[in-house]
Amino acid sequence: MTKPVAREPLRSNARSNRARILAAARQELGRNPDVTLEEIARAAGVVRRTLFGHFPGRAALLDALAEEASEALRGSVARPPGAEETPPRALARFVLSIWPVGDRYRLLLALARQDLGTERVSEILAPARSEATAILERGQRAGVFHDHLPAAVLSAALEALTLSLLESVNTGTWEDDGSSTAVATLVAAGVPEREATAVVRDVVSEKRADTSDG
Repeated sequence: MTKPVAREPLRSNARSNRARILAAARQELGRNPDVTLEEIARAAGVVRRTLFGHFPGRAALLDALAEEASEALRGSVARPPGAEETPPRALARFVLSIWPVGDRYRLLLALARQDLGTERVSEILAPARSEATAILERGQRAGVFHDHLPAAVLSAALEALTLSLLESVNTGTWEDDGSSTAVATLVAAGVPEREATAVVRDVVSEKRADTSDG
């Protein structure tokens, strides 16, 4: 009697191949935005047919990367349980939380604007934009942030600042772990520099302590 084919290992292998392709795509696109799918397949250690079995074209691959970015952003901006922070602390924590995600996906977002369209990019960034706008609105009501611009407009300006600073890191003209960007964001929002520096230093210390305890 013929034994049934074991399908679970195949499914597991398929998941592994997909993950390797996505990881290779992130790396290779970071090196060369014009990298071909064939080159990504070689970097992932799979044949061209395997890549196309998961992603039938460049748009499908970028869409999968975009979905990864969206999930990472949602996770990074999720509010921790506990008492609500002051707006400056909340904004500092927000910038420090999204910095690693933004650094990982900054090139993807640029590619998405060309390949997937601004609507898809807006969908990816929606959780972060909503959270940033909410923090700025609270700060404006409390009188600690500039109120000469609507919160949504100020949020868009600060987002552009963050992406510009990320690109400076990417080109090697600047180094930052997110702390200096957080200070710059607070200052741009209306917090005095000395206070902004102290707030960011405190939040960084707290995050490090949380990491050590975990």
